[in-house]
Amino acid sequence: MLLDLHTHSVKSDDGRAKVENYCKWIRKKELPLDGFVLTEHRQFDASSDYRHLEDEYDLLILKASEVETDFGHVLVFGVNDDLLAALDFSDIRLPIDAVLSEAERCGAFAAPCHPGRKRVGLFSHYEEQGIVDGVHTVEVLNGGSIPGEDEWSLQRAEDLGYRGFGGSDSHVVSRIGLCATEFPNEVITSVDDLVDALTIGNFQPISLRPETEIN
Repeated sequence: MLLDLHTHSVKSDDGRAKVENYCKWIRKKELPLDGFVLTEHRQFDASSDYRHLEDEYDLLILKASEVETDFGHVLVFGVNDDLLAALDFSDIRLPIDAVLSEAERCGAFAAPCHPGRKRVGLFSHYEEQGIVDGVHTVEVLNGGSIPGEDEWSLQRAEDLGYRGFGGSDSHVVSRIGLCATEFPNEVITSVDDLVDALTIGNFQPISLRPETEIN
């Protein structure tokens, strides 16, 4: 399966894309995505129901969160009531140690995104504060990266032995699917399946940018 693990809809304060329009764009442009994950900023959108869109467009639509920590932004997959009770997702300075440990305790999966980005990326904080224990997976391909950011992410992840995934970080419809994650041996139909697949670690980042190929 090929999933875009990092997207934002109008539910995010800076998102301008409606979820149905993402679906329409994927089908219109014949993107090879099997689905995407909505990772809204500083919240978990528990109320929205996209099952009718999944059926209409034959796409998997999952929900996760992007939280802000003292070591940059982190995607959290498998958010549940226990995790929401343990962490204040609206806090823009969550301790990354708490995010990583509470996610694991609650059966979720936490991974820093765009780690090569200045100020909000994990590796920028590593240079100033040192390496964090408990990180094992990071987003190494991000559709919103400027030149040099993904290259740094890929190199640092390799140096540190981190697994890498991809996501578009789309905030507008036309950006979805620029980067994604391939799960070659997995059939993912739910958030629990996604958490299991990420935990197993058999995946790879894929760039779908017209000028770039990542194998």
